[in-house]
Amino acid sequence: MNEQTAEPNEAPEPSKVQPPARPAREPVFNLPPALFFSLCLLAAIYAVQELVLSDDALNWLFFTFGFVPARYVIPLSQQGPELFWTPVTYSLLHGSVQHIVFNAFWLMAFGAPVVRRIGTLRFVLFWLFSSVASAALHAVLNWGDVSLLIGASGVISGLMGAACRFAFPAERRPMLPAHLNARLSIFEALKSRTVIIFMLLWLVGNALIAVGIPLVGDSDQAIAWDAHIGGFVFGFFLFSLFDRAPRPPVMEPAGTEKDVLQS
Repeated sequence: MNEQTAEPNEAPEPSKVQPPARPAREPVFNLPPALFFSLCLLAAIYAVQELVLSDDALNWLFFTFGFVPARYVIPLSQQGPELFWTPVTYSLLHGSVQHIVFNAFWLMAFGAPVVRRIGTLRFVLFWLFSSVASAALHAVLNWGDVSLLIGASGVISGLMGAACRFAFPAERRPMLPAHLNARLSIFEALKSRTVIIFMLLWLVGNALIAVGIPLVGDSDQAIAWDAHIGGFVFGFFLFSLFDRAPRPPVMEPAGTEKDVLQS
């Protein structure tokens, strides 16, 4: 027999006590990668504008990538290729630090739940089409104007309109992470008191902008309130074209304790 036995006077080795696992640290900004990349791209473009380009180069950048309604009254034979990409690229440009910081905060607030719900590819498509919708309404209401439109505000307004379709759950429904809520129909959204109050506040803010009362920033800097409306209408009414069924929430096993975060 080859069985091994311990010596009679040998004490068993005590089991090693494992130190308790350190709980994972909660990130300060828990942003989806696509949204984080978008913010970095906007910041990088603005940094190049301010730190690298000369005044002449900056004027070229705005003319080549900014949206100008007057382009669409000029015959095609006299047009450059800017006609095709400026309805999107204007949304990547900003005119001041205050402009980009203000847009970044709103983009984080409303972009995060939309990205988590529809994914990266659909978010990119949503950005493209909402920027075009914003520019289109601006062009219609300012036909032939030589003013320059830049900024992501129209896209952000589109994200706000999209969020109205799912981020504010109907009354008496259990609270879930915003991107897991069921999508409200247009009629259901318009019956929600929360959605109606949000839309009224948004409309009042844009009405003040339209009559020359800015909510933030320099009053001498014109704000394209009509582009905001174009984006919001697009996001609210056409969000279902980009939406996908939300994933069911992951249920924790019975008896599992969660870390409690206190504020």
